Amino acid sequence: MRLSDFQFQLPEQLIAQFPLPQRDESKLLIIDRSSGQFSDVRFRDLVDYLSPGDAIVINETKVFPARLRGRKEKSDSWIEVFLLRELHDCLWEVLVRPARKIRTGNIIEFTDNVSCQVVDNTVAGGRVVRFNCEGDFRQKVENLGEPPLPPYIKRPLQPEDRECYQTVYAKVSGAVAAPTAGLHFTLELLNLIRAKGVKIIPLVLHVGYGTFRPVGLEELSRHQMESEYFHISPEASEAV
Repeated sequence: MRLSDFQFQLPEQLIAQFPLPQRDESKLLIIDRSSGQFSDVRFRDLVDYLSPGDAIVINETKVFPARLRGRKEKSDSWIEVFLLRELHDCLWEVLVRPARKIRTGNIIEFTDNVSCQVVDNTVAGGRVVRFNCEGDFRQKVENLGEPPLPPYIKRPLQPEDRECYQTVYAKVSGAVAAPTAGLHFTLELLNLIRAKGVKIIPLVLHVGYGTFRPVGLEELSRHQMESEYFHISPEASEAV
């Protein structure tokens, strides 16, 4: 397959910039595989297309606010630090913007008692940094960080985005992006699905930066995919 096989026009006015007030009011396209018929319904109608004995697998990953903003030490340069993965205690692989301003040894300050120092360079804007902070680092990130919205959301971050860009069943912190297909479920809809005799099977897949990373190669087989952490319990595997 080639990248050009997937080129199509998507009008910007059709890309929603804000979520609907009610999650399950979003549109859902149903394809009848026996007849080939297409139907436009609402996501809440999903329960009508399920049968007792069916199963739905949900991803219980939870998005953490991975985007931090700070200043380069001894300068007025604002730097964005995007947390990708923790390599060791307080040692993180990150993306920095603008990357050209940040070199090994530079210190980025976020607050009076939270900073990081660049200890290594990787490729394409990547760095390895060591955080210095007082207290629980994860809690500091929860307070300082911003949830990373997808690049096609071109608007300022809103206070309600922390809740809206999270599934209603998110439990295990570790994703830098939401499993977006699951954003449309409500607790009420899940209860209706269970009441119909459909199994809800949880697993965990921490969505990584690869979900944002553009494909820059025409030959898709040459695109380097990012690894992601996942956990599937024996019970979930057997249920599936």
